[in-house]
Amino acid sequence: MTEEAILKGCLNNEAVAQRELYNRFSAKMLAVCYRYAHNREDAEDMLQEGFIKVFMQMHTFENRGAFEGWIRRIIVHTCINILKKNKKFNESVDIIHANSIQVREDSVSSIVQAKQVVECIRLLPIGYRTVLNLYAVEGFSHREIAQMLEVEESTSRSQYTRAKTMLEDILIRKRILQKPKQDIDWLVAVSQR
Repeated sequence: MTEEAILKGCLNNEAVAQRELYNRFSAKMLAVCYRYAHNREDAEDMLQEGFIKVFMQMHTFENRGAFEGWIRRIIVHTCINILKKNKKFNESVDIIHANSIQVREDSVSSIVQAKQVVECIRLLPIGYRTVLNLYAVEGFSHREIAQMLEVEESTSRSQYTRAKTMLEDILIRKRILQKPKQDIDWLVAVSQR
């Protein structure tokens, strides 16, 4: 099915088109959800709720920009709303307690660096991880993040700074990052592709 046929079918509530849309984008969107979720089960719940919103809001897609980007934005907002509802993004850790975070050693030495970085990001407290993903990966400004999370802009900035510091510490301890102050933003962005 073409993207146009999928859109038209979804607008007409055709199950075949909805299934095709879900099959085409669910794997990528699950990866997005997983970055915000505590575990895979939570990510799957976020994905399901996100796709329900996608289908309900299909009539708002105006063919401006990429359809996948439009879906991704709905999925990200769904994840944030779930975190806000559960007040999960308020969890944070002081930098002085960062050394107490348990870091698993990888048993397979052939794991790509990007996968290792993703796993290290998952070790961050959910609040830090959320702001890091929204800013470094999704490209939202601190003002937009503050509005989404209903926090002060300065809180978004400090969470991001603390997330980078904590991530750097974890990456150095796991010997993924050799030198302090390597560009964490670049490393995070590359790991999400």
